[in-house]
Amino acid sequence: MDLDAQIQLIGKPPTEEVVTAEELRTLLDHNSHPNHYVGVEISGPLHLGTLLINGFKINDFIKAGLRSKVFLADWHSYINNKFGGDWDKIKKVANYYEEAFKFFCPGVEVVYGSDLYHNNDEYWKNIVRFAKRITLSRNARCLTIMGRSEKEKLDFSQYLYPPMQAVDIRAMDLDLVHAGMDQRKVHMLAREVFPSLGWKKPVAVHHHLLPGLSRPTGLGIDQNSEADARLSSKMSKSKMETALFIHDPAKEIRKKINNAWCPDRISDNNPILELAKYIVFHESDELEVDRLQKFGGAVSFSSYDGVEKAYLDGALHPSDLKSAVGDAVNAIVAPLRKHFEGRSGLNEILRPVR
Repeated sequence: MDLDAQIQLIGKPPTEEVVTAEELRTLLDHNSHPNHYVGVEISGPLHLGTLLINGFKINDFIKAGLRSKVFLADWHSYINNKFGGDWDKIKKVANYYEEAFKFFCPGVEVVYGSDLYHNNDEYWKNIVRFAKRITLSRNARCLTIMGRSEKEKLDFSQYLYPPMQAVDIRAMDLDLVHAGMDQRKVHMLAREVFPSLGWKKPVAVHHHLLPGLSRPTGLGIDQNSEADARLSSKMSKSKMETALFIHDPAKEIRKKINNAWCPDRISDNNPILELAKYIVFHESDELEVDRLQKFGGAVSFSSYDGVEKAYLDGALHPSDLKSAVGDAVNAIVAPLRKHFEGRSGLNEILRPVR
């Protein structure tokens, strides 16, 4: 694959930014198979924002010739009190994550934090080296990467989370790091500190955060509060009715989408249009809308821009959009849902979280 085609795949939606485009081109020009990773915290049943959005980019990276890893951050999950710090549950659910990512992203390598750190004295030495280069306040500004803020009452281990996530990059000799926009701060911290330690500065790729299905709050006030609002509005396992899980039956997905916030003729922060843009049109070149003749009859859209224009013009009603997107999302989720059907043991582990 030529260089421009690689860059196009890496920058394809849901990618939202590349830091920096010039560094990415230089990296690929010198190394056509660089090392990439995305880190995932173990926190419950997989929804579309975790598996599909991450998985779409992993598959794009693999097609582009990158050596891709999913890093299952079990230690980070423990630090962040996932499953109440129950290591047995974290391990079991991590195994489920591994199976899901390997099924959805053929060819990806899965690495566990506990394996990376075991008998790895150099890793822990590098934690201290890295920590010597940052202040406590600089570290605290990164706490939003684990859904926390500087104002919360935290235990001391949680302050280790950002340095550990940064040093993971060094430990795996990564050329390109990837995550949602909510992880941007720690990547910028790594890029800032690594050169002072003589370490390779990674290229960072950040993808769009898929929102939950409820009406977003706090948007349009100012730039900082809007960024925080987008973070708080992302699809979350803790908000069951506004998240689409890979295990949801087709009927449940349709119900959730039918109940979703979808204001007529408004595209900004519209979760149904976001599903169309970032889920449906990533996997398909077409969205088919089946409607009665008296409402305009069946229509097919060959691009997201066409869908958005019709919606803004009032030529596409919210209920018709929801119906079409629900069918398309179900078709994408169906193989995953079928793969995990009948896993009573898995359901037992995930039930307390759900």
